[in-house]
Amino acid sequence: MTTPPLHTALSEALGHAPSDKRLEVLRRVGETGSISQAARDAGISYKAAWQAIDTLSNLSGQTLVERTVGGSGGGGAVITPQGLQLLALADELAKAREAVLARFAGGAALPMGLGLRTSMRNQLPCRVEAVEPLGPDDPTVLVRLRTPGQALLTSSVTRESADLLALRAGLEVLALCKATAVRIGRGEVEEASVAEEAPSQCVLPGRIERLARGQGHRHGRFEVVLGLDGGGQWVGFAEHPFAARKGQRAWAAMGVSALVIGLAG
Repeated sequence: MTTPPLHTALSEALGHAPSDKRLEVLRRVGETGSISQAARDAGISYKAAWQAIDTLSNLSGQTLVERTVGGSGGGGAVITPQGLQLLALADELAKAREAVLARFAGGAALPMGLGLRTSMRNQLPCRVEAVEPLGPDDPTVLVRLRTPGQALLTSSVTRESADLLALRAGLEVLALCKATAVRIGRGEVEEASVAEEAPSQCVLPGRIERLARGQGHRHGRFEVVLGLDGGGQWVGFAEHPFAARKGQRAWAAMGVSALVIGLAG
Protein backbone atom coordinates (compact mmCIF):
# COMPACT_ATOMS: atom_id res chain seq x y z
CA MET A 1 0.00 0.00 0.00
CA THR A 2 1.38 3.40 -0.97
CA THR A 3 1.71 5.84 1.91
CA PRO A 4 -0.02 9.15 1.10
CA PRO A 5 1.92 12.43 1.31
CA LEU A 6 2.16 13.77 4.86
CA HIS A 7 -0.05 16.80 4.21
CA THR A 8 -2.73 14.55 2.68
CA ALA A 9 -2.62 12.13 5.60
CA LEU A 10 -2.82 14.88 8.20
CA SER A 11 -5.75 16.50 6.43
CA GLU A 12 -7.82 13.37 7.08
CA ALA A 13 -7.69 14.15 10.79
CA LEU A 14 -9.04 17.64 10.12
CA GLY A 15 -11.85 16.63 7.78
CA HIS A 16 -14.09 15.33 10.54
CA ALA A 17 -16.39 17.63 12.45
CA PRO A 18 -15.92 16.01 15.90
CA SER A 19 -12.14 16.56 15.87
CA ASP A 20 -11.98 19.84 17.85
CA LYS A 21 -11.94 18.29 21.34
CA ARG A 22 -9.44 15.71 20.14
CA LEU A 23 -7.19 18.43 18.85
CA GLU A 24 -7.45 20.16 22.21
CA VAL A 25 -6.24 16.98 23.91
CA LEU A 26 -3.32 16.73 21.49
CA ARG A 27 -2.43 20.36 22.11
CA ARG A 28 -2.48 19.89 25.88
CA VAL A 29 -0.29 16.80 25.62
CA GLY A 30 2.24 18.96 23.83
CA GLU A 31 2.03 21.58 26.58
CA THR A 32 2.14 19.26 29.59
CA GLY A 33 3.94 16.12 28.40
CA SER A 34 1.27 14.05 30.15
CA ILE A 35 -1.86 12.27 28.96
CA SER A 36 -3.39 12.31 32.44
CA GLN A 37 -2.77 16.05 32.84
CA ALA A 38 -4.11 16.73 29.34
CA ALA A 39 -7.25 14.80 30.27
CA ARG A 40 -7.71 16.81 33.46
CA ASP A 41 -7.15 20.10 31.66
CA ALA A 42 -9.63 19.15 28.93
CA GLY A 43 -12.20 17.98 31.48
CA ILE A 44 -12.38 14.39 30.21
CA SER A 45 -11.33 10.96 31.44
CA TYR A 46 -7.89 9.44 30.91
CA LYS A 47 -9.53 6.78 28.72
CA ALA A 48 -11.24 9.42 26.59
CA ALA A 49 -7.95 11.27 26.16
CA TRP A 50 -6.26 8.17 24.78
CA GLN A 51 -9.29 7.56 22.56
CA ALA A 52 -8.83 11.08 21.19
CA ILE A 53 -5.16 10.50 20.42
CA ASP A 54 -5.82 7.06 18.91
CA THR A 55 -8.60 8.41 16.68
CA LEU A 56 -6.51 11.30 15.39
CA SER A 57 -3.59 8.93 14.77
CA ASN A 58 -5.83 6.53 12.85
CA LEU A 59 -7.33 9.34 10.76
CA SER A 60 -3.97 10.87 9.92
CA GLY A 61 -2.08 7.61 9.48
CA GLN A 62 0.72 9.10 11.60
CA THR A 63 2.10 8.59 15.11
CA LEU A 64 1.15 11.81 16.86
CA VAL A 65 2.10 10.98 20.46
CA GLU A 66 4.81 8.71 21.83
CA ARG A 67 4.96 7.34 25.36
CA THR A 68 8.04 7.94 27.46
CA VAL A 69 9.12 5.66 30.27
CA GLY A 70 11.02 6.11 33.51
CA GLY A 71 11.21 8.88 36.08
CA SER A 72 9.46 9.26 39.41
CA GLY A 73 6.13 9.85 37.70
CA GLY A 74 6.32 6.63 35.73
CA GLY A 75 6.81 8.27 32.35
CA GLY A 76 4.81 10.62 30.21
CA ALA A 77 3.95 11.46 26.61
CA VAL A 78 5.74 13.42 23.91
CA ILE A 79 4.05 14.94 20.88
CA THR A 80 5.80 14.00 17.64
CA PRO A 81 6.81 16.34 14.80
CA GLN A 82 3.80 15.04 12.89
CA GLY A 83 1.60 15.96 15.86
CA LEU A 84 3.03 19.48 15.93
CA GLN A 85 2.47 19.80 12.20
CA LEU A 86 -1.14 18.70 12.59
CA LEU A 87 -1.73 21.40 15.23
CA ALA A 88 -0.08 24.05 13.06
CA LEU A 89 -2.24 23.01 10.13
CA ALA A 90 -5.36 23.12 12.31
CA ASP A 91 -4.51 26.67 13.42
CA GLU A 92 -3.99 27.87 9.85
CA LEU A 93 -7.21 26.23 8.67
CA ALA A 94 -9.14 27.80 11.55
CA LYS A 95 -7.86 31.26 10.59
CA ALA A 96 -8.67 30.69 6.92
CA ARG A 97 -12.14 29.38 7.78
CA GLU A 98 -12.96 32.40 9.91
CA ALA A 99 -11.79 34.72 7.14
CA VAL A 100 -13.98 32.96 4.55
CA LEU A 101 -17.03 32.91 6.82
CA ALA A 102 -16.60 36.60 7.64
CA ARG A 103 -16.42 37.43 3.93
CA PHE A 104 -19.37 35.35 2.74
CA ALA A 105 -21.70 34.88 5.70
CA GLY A 106 -22.45 38.54 6.33
CA GLY A 107 -23.49 37.63 9.83
CA ALA A 108 -25.94 34.96 8.66
CA ALA A 109 -25.77 31.39 9.93
CA LEU A 110 -24.41 28.89 7.44
CA PRO A 111 -25.60 25.25 7.20
CA MET A 112 -24.09 23.15 9.99
CA GLY A 113 -23.07 20.25 7.79
CA LEU A 114 -21.40 22.32 5.09
CA GLY A 115 -17.98 20.72 5.62
CA LEU A 116 -19.17 17.28 6.70
CA ARG A 117 -18.52 14.36 4.33
CA THR A 118 -20.31 11.12 5.15
CA SER A 119 -22.24 8.30 3.48
CA MET A 120 -25.17 8.92 5.83
CA ARG A 121 -28.00 10.51 3.88
CA ASN A 122 -29.96 11.53 6.94
CA GLN A 123 -28.54 14.68 8.54
CA LEU A 124 -30.73 16.93 10.67
CA PRO A 125 -29.74 19.95 12.81
CA CYS A 126 -30.90 19.42 16.39
CA ARG A 127 -30.40 20.89 19.84
CA VAL A 128 -29.21 18.79 22.77
CA GLU A 129 -31.91 18.74 25.42
CA ALA A 130 -30.24 16.48 27.98
CA VAL A 131 -27.35 14.07 28.49
CA GLU A 132 -28.43 11.24 30.79
CA PRO A 133 -26.05 8.61 32.20
CA LEU A 134 -27.65 5.16 32.36
CA GLY A 135 -25.95 4.40 35.67
CA PRO A 136 -22.85 5.20 37.69
CA ASP A 137 -20.87 2.32 36.16
CA ASP A 138 -22.54 2.15 32.75
CA PRO A 139 -20.18 3.07 29.87
CA THR A 140 -22.96 4.68 27.79
CA VAL A 141 -25.18 7.75 28.06
CA LEU A 142 -28.43 8.74 26.39
CA VAL A 143 -28.41 12.05 24.54
CA ARG A 144 -31.86 13.61 24.07
CA LEU A 145 -32.15 15.72 20.92
CA ARG A 146 -34.92 18.17 19.98
CA THR A 147 -35.57 18.54 16.24
CA PRO A 148 -36.72 21.75 14.48
CA GLY A 149 -40.21 20.18 14.44
CA GLN A 150 -40.03 19.60 18.23
CA ALA A 151 -39.79 15.82 17.95
CA LEU A 152 -37.58 14.13 20.52
CA LEU A 153 -34.77 11.84 19.35
CA THR A 154 -32.46 9.76 21.51
CA SER A 155 -28.92 8.67 20.69
CA SER A 156 -26.91 6.17 22.70
CA VAL A 157 -23.19 7.05 22.84
CA THR A 158 -20.25 6.14 25.05
CA ARG A 159 -19.26 8.41 27.91
CA GLU A 160 -15.92 9.02 26.20
CA SER A 161 -17.61 10.18 22.99
CA ALA A 162 -19.94 12.47 24.94
CA ASP A 163 -16.92 13.96 26.72
CA LEU A 164 -14.90 14.42 23.53
CA LEU A 165 -17.81 16.19 21.84
CA ALA A 166 -18.48 18.20 25.04
CA LEU A 167 -22.17 17.37 24.73
CA ARG A 168 -24.41 19.47 26.97
CA ALA A 169 -27.91 20.88 27.03
CA GLY A 170 -28.37 23.69 24.51
CA LEU A 171 -25.58 22.59 22.15
CA GLU A 172 -26.38 22.65 18.44
CA VAL A 173 -25.50 19.34 16.79
CA LEU A 174 -26.28 17.19 13.77
CA ALA A 175 -28.27 13.97 14.09
CA LEU A 176 -27.11 11.49 11.46
CA CYS A 177 -28.43 8.07 10.50
CA LYS A 178 -28.00 5.56 7.68
CA ALA A 179 -31.13 5.27 5.55
CA THR A 180 -30.92 1.48 5.75
CA ALA A 181 -31.39 1.69 9.53
CA VAL A 182 -34.71 3.57 9.22
CA ARG A 183 -38.11 1.86 9.10
CA ILE A 184 -40.99 3.81 7.52
CA GLY A 185 -44.60 3.35 8.61
CA ARG A 186 -47.87 4.84 7.36
CA GLY A 187 -50.20 7.29 9.06
CA GLU A 188 -49.92 9.21 12.29
CA VAL A 189 -48.00 7.69 15.16
CA GLU A 190 -47.63 8.38 18.82
CA GLU A 191 -44.07 8.19 20.15
CA ALA A 192 -45.38 6.15 23.07
CA SER A 193 -46.74 3.43 20.78
CA VAL A 194 -43.40 3.02 19.03
CA ALA A 195 -41.59 2.96 22.38
CA GLU A 196 -44.00 0.28 23.62
CA GLU A 197 -43.36 -1.84 20.52
CA ALA A 198 -39.57 -1.39 20.75
CA PRO A 199 -38.24 0.55 23.77
CA SER A 200 -34.94 1.29 22.04
CA GLN A 201 -36.66 3.06 19.12
CA CYS A 202 -37.29 6.74 18.44
CA VAL A 203 -39.60 8.24 15.83
CA LEU A 204 -39.88 11.20 13.47
CA PRO A 205 -43.26 12.23 12.01
CA GLY A 206 -43.62 13.69 8.55
CA ARG A 207 -45.27 13.54 5.14
CA ILE A 208 -44.24 11.41 2.15
CA GLU A 209 -42.42 13.43 -0.50
CA ARG A 210 -41.09 10.61 -2.70
CA LEU A 211 -41.18 6.84 -2.78
CA ALA A 212 -39.63 4.34 -5.17
CA ARG A 213 -39.96 0.57 -5.47
CA GLY A 214 -36.64 -1.24 -5.22
CA GLN A 215 -35.39 -3.50 -7.98
CA GLY A 216 -33.35 -6.69 -8.09
CA HIS A 217 -32.82 -8.39 -4.74
CA ARG A 218 -34.42 -5.42 -2.95
CA HIS A 219 -37.63 -5.49 -4.99
CA GLY A 220 -39.72 -6.06 -1.85
CA ARG A 221 -38.81 -2.72 -0.26
CA PHE A 222 -39.75 0.88 -0.94
CA GLU A 223 -37.32 3.75 -0.47
CA VAL A 224 -39.31 6.58 1.11
CA VAL A 225 -38.35 10.23 1.54
CA LEU A 226 -40.23 12.03 4.30
CA GLY A 227 -40.61 15.77 4.59
CA LEU A 228 -40.31 16.27 8.34
CA ASP A 229 -42.49 18.45 10.49
CA GLY A 230 -40.51 21.62 11.10
CA GLY A 231 -38.37 21.21 7.96
CA GLY A 232 -35.78 18.81 6.65
CA GLN A 233 -36.01 15.34 5.13
CA TRP A 234 -35.46 11.80 6.40
CA VAL A 235 -34.95 8.73 4.21
CA GLY A 236 -35.83 5.15 5.08
CA PHE A 237 -37.34 1.93 3.80
CA ALA A 238 -40.77 0.32 3.99
CA GLU A 239 -41.61 -3.33 3.38
CA HIS A 240 -43.92 -4.40 0.56
CA PRO A 241 -46.87 -3.99 0.47
CA PHE A 242 -46.73 -0.26 1.22
CA ALA A 243 -50.05 1.23 0.14
CA ALA A 244 -49.14 4.89 0.46
CA ARG A 245 -48.68 7.82 -1.85
CA LYS A 246 -47.08 11.24 -1.97
CA GLY A 247 -48.52 13.71 0.51
CA GLN A 248 -49.77 11.17 3.04
CA ARG A 249 -48.68 11.20 6.67
CA ALA A 250 -45.98 8.73 7.69
CA TRP A 251 -43.28 8.20 10.28
CA ALA A 252 -39.68 7.06 10.48
CA ALA A 253 -38.45 4.84 13.30
CA MET A 254 -34.86 3.91 14.15
CA GLY A 255 -32.89 2.50 17.05
CA VAL A 256 -31.17 4.81 19.51
CA SER A 257 -27.89 3.05 18.69
CA ALA A 258 -28.33 3.93 14.99
CA LEU A 259 -28.33 7.69 15.58
CA VAL A 260 -24.92 9.34 15.34
CA ILE A 261 -24.15 12.80 16.70
CA GLY A 262 -21.90 15.20 14.80
CA LEU A 263 -20.64 18.71 15.39
CA ALA A 264 -20.16 21.41 12.79
CA GLY A 265 -16.55 21.61 11.67
